[in-house]
Amino acid sequence: MADLLQIGNRSFHSRLLVGTGKYKDFQETRAALDASGAEIVTVALRRVNLGQHAGEESLLDYLPAERFTILPNTAGCYTAEDAVRTCRLARELGDWKLVKLEVLGDPQTLFPDMRQTFQAAETLIAEGFEVMVYSNDDPVACKAFAEMGCVAVMPLAAPIGSGLGIRNPYNLRIILEQATVPILVDAGVGTASDVAVAMELGCDGVLLNTAIAGAKDPILMAEAMRLGVDAGRKAFLAGRMPRRLYANASSPLEGTFF
Repeated sequence: MADLLQIGNRSFHSRLLVGTGKYKDFQETRAALDASGAEIVTVALRRVNLGQHAGEESLLDYLPAERFTILPNTAGCYTAEDAVRTCRLARELGDWKLVKLEVLGDPQTLFPDMRQTFQAAETLIAEGFEVMVYSNDDPVACKAFAEMGCVAVMPLAAPIGSGLGIRNPYNLRIILEQATVPILVDAGVGTASDVAVAMELGCDGVLLNTAIAGAKDPILMAEAMRLGVDAGRKAFLAGRMPRRLYANASSPLEGTFF
């Protein structure tokens, strides 16, 4: 049976979600997306033209609806009011109701402002949006987001664009143990091994941007990320061997000839 990622009433084969920022041009963006195998593509409405600026080249020209699910995000928003306004714009532009909500606390760390994020999430859910929410790796907050009706919770691995990888796997394990909606690592991964670790922990998916766009060869890195997600997911489903303090012979001693 197909191992599908279920978000709300939508199903996806790929568990890798990819952003569209920081590439040198739209052609490179599309090539990287194709290499990644991603089906869900995040777009920052405050930074990318999706039709709000008539006469300018639109990213949508490179993202056909039959191939990609557009996930508008509220990147660059520092208040709940700005985030809600941005999502409403997305609904007007493309009838997009599945959105990624992030409300940032400050421009240096780009950590989420949790108070503002909860406020925005409450408003958006009440207005019929399907909210995938960017959060601190706080088990209490992640559980609360799920209980209030977010369709996916996206705890950070490390600060956005840092490439530091998963800094607190123990919190992620707690978040996953109590999860009732998909948990996707969002922000901070740097390379394919980081993605594999997230998937081996049991995360439902990974969202990234800079790790691909900032690589020396973005197209090759996109492929590496796709393979990392696949390997990590398969390892999680297979169930790893237990860790042991002492050696355990690969070949049993029972039944040996001498």
